Amino acid sequence: MRRLDRRRGILFVVSAPSGGGKTTLVRRALGNDLSLELSVSCTTRPPRDGEVDGRDYHFVSPTEFEVRRAAGGFVEWAEVFDHAYATPRGPLDAAIGAGRDILLDVDVQGARSLRRAYGTDAVAIFVVPPSRTALEERLRRRGTDAETQVRRRLERAAVEVAAASEAGIYDYLVVNDDRDEAAGDLFAIVRAERLRLGRRGAVALD
Repeated sequence: MRRLDRRRGILFVVSAPSGGGKTTLVRRALGNDLSLELSVSCTTRPPRDGEVDGRDYHFVSPTEFEVRRAAGGFVEWAEVFDHAYATPRGPLDAAIGAGRDILLDVDVQGARSLRRAYGTDAVAIFVVPPSRTALEERLRRRGTDAETQVRRRLERAAVEVAAASEAGIYDYLVVNDDRDEAAGDLFAIVRAERLRLGRRGAVALD
């Protein structure tokens, strides 16, 4: 019988410019693989229609956010479009130690911080739209932002896409042109990383 020592949990870090489609891909990954858990971020922004506290985000006041940040409760945090976002540290540490895999939806700055904090326990994936035109069309189709916000998101997207090439942050690039194909690419990355021999301990035939 083959014996494989239990591996550590993996943090699958997914980033994309706003409108790049990462939220849809993350939801499909979670629905396809029930052993994946979602890291629920904290934010000071108000909930959007359909969002549920504790499921989509932990919605907190600016004061509570600052108290938790000062106490070291976040592994990374950032201000994006006038609101603060952060990743709680405790659930990630617990999952890695227990061999559970976590999916995180964060921006480039967050991915950079997670790689510094967790090294090879984190696998970073950047999702990019097929073109700037496609991204702009998606942002306008959402109908949730004023024209000035659309412009700001497009400007930020250019910076984030450039940062995706920075050495030492991202391991994989997924082009989200066809959603089914992009989802298949994400599933393949998760499966391959779980099979890496370097994530296992001793292998023996009993």
